[in-house]
Amino acid sequence: MELKFLKDREKKYWFKAKQRSEFQVTGPLTDKKVEQIAAFKKDPKWMIKLRLKGFNFFKKMTMPKFGPDLSGIDFNDIIYYSKPSDKATEWDDVPKDIKNTFEKLGVSETEMKMLSGVELQYDSEVIFEKAKKGLDKLGVIYMSMDEAVKKHPNLVKKYFGKLIPPTDNKFAALNTAVWSGGTFIYVPKGVKVPFPLHTYFRINLEGFGQFERTLIIVDEGAEVTYVEGCTAPLYSKSTLHSAIVELVALPGSKLKYITLQNWSNNVYNLVTKRAFAYQNSFVQWIDGNFGSKVTMKYPAIYLLEPRARGEVISIAIASDGQNIDSGARMIHKAPETSSNMISKTISLGDGVSTFRGTVRIYPEAKFSKVTTECDSLLSGTSSANAIPKIEIMDDTASLNHEARMGNIDQEKLMYLMSRGFDEKTAMSMLVFGFVRDFVKELPMEYALELQRLIEFDMGGH
Repeated sequence: MELKFLKDREKKYWFKAKQRSEFQVTGPLTDKKVEQIAAFKKDPKWMIKLRLKGFNFFKKMTMPKFGPDLSGIDFNDIIYYSKPSDKATEWDDVPKDIKNTFEKLGVSETEMKMLSGVELQYDSEVIFEKAKKGLDKLGVIYMSMDEAVKKHPNLVKKYFGKLIPPTDNKFAALNTAVWSGGTFIYVPKGVKVPFPLHTYFRINLEGFGQFERTLIIVDEGAEVTYVEGCTAPLYSKSTLHSAIVELVALPGSKLKYITLQNWSNNVYNLVTKRAFAYQNSFVQWIDGNFGSKVTMKYPAIYLLEPRARGEVISIAIASDGQNIDSGARMIHKAPETSSNMISKTISLGDGVSTFRGTVRIYPEAKFSKVTTECDSLLSGTSSANAIPKIEIMDDTASLNHEARMGNIDQEKLMYLMSRGFDEKTAMSMLVFGFVRDFVKELPMEYALELQRLIEFDMGGH
């Protein structure tokens, strides 16, 4: 049964498509190759300087001293940049083989016409971009990061690399040096975008490194929801995905960021995500982690001004051969700030899941409120770890922390099976109920996709 469901998942998500590349930069990486990427993309001088600064730090910095084994990454044997085709604004203009790839993933021509804002990134570049004219009338800027650097340099330069500098960690430095693609969104003051904006990331090449860069700025009193999905084919050779996401929520704004990542199990998924929340703003990360060989991802929210709020709701499923190391970071730096962290991890077969949650309340963050909840569900010979870190430097803070860990309830499983459900379906139902906090935050079509992913993961267990 396990082999069948692996094949079903590969057919649906991890399939291989035609190798397509008009221009490539391969390892080992050098200053000259970083400049070659910059020249090909026609970067301005300030971006070239920042890229070289990032590469300089990358060479000096060490690998993370915690978490999963990353020795399988060979930085000398990675495709750092690959241009698959020119960007299209009409679905009919997308090359047929790329179009077929997205259609197999369920991103069809019909969906392209229905979605109000969508970008598709294939390897290093955004190859399709379409937004309703209504966004322009609202003053919303929604485009690839490459395009934004050229068209809105002052706005990009103000925030790019300010939340996550190249000195943050080795992979942030690498992304700064070779980044390509990703999304830029700016929502003007008081504008409430009435529909979610979408981006789909697809890795297609073997031995590839995808380094997209996303920056979202939500001005005072504005609101937006952003959804991203990610997939890759299954290869014997390791693939690296190392993105940076920077979110800026200015006073009174609301920003919801939803991620559903379903990487194949040869991908090292090493992502740095950070948000700055200002007075009376609300930032919410909804983070779903499936697939990959290794994931290290800890979305962070810095609550910088009074009454800023942050919430991270995450789920992670670690199946056979997978090590999912995820969690969140809440940094309180102003009074009356509040945060909520809910993590659900599921370990199957011999999978390993780890929750790392950091809460830091500074002395100036008077009367802050924090709630954290980390629950783990296990099956087979899998393992789960919970590593909460709580630093409180103010005695007016209010903190509530809960943690639970246990096996899938066999009694409930038998009850469902006695009502006519097969074992796989019954287990999927239990898991789906376990992650209900996550499910209720998703648009309907993504909740259905989540159910399908859970069924794939439960297939062999």
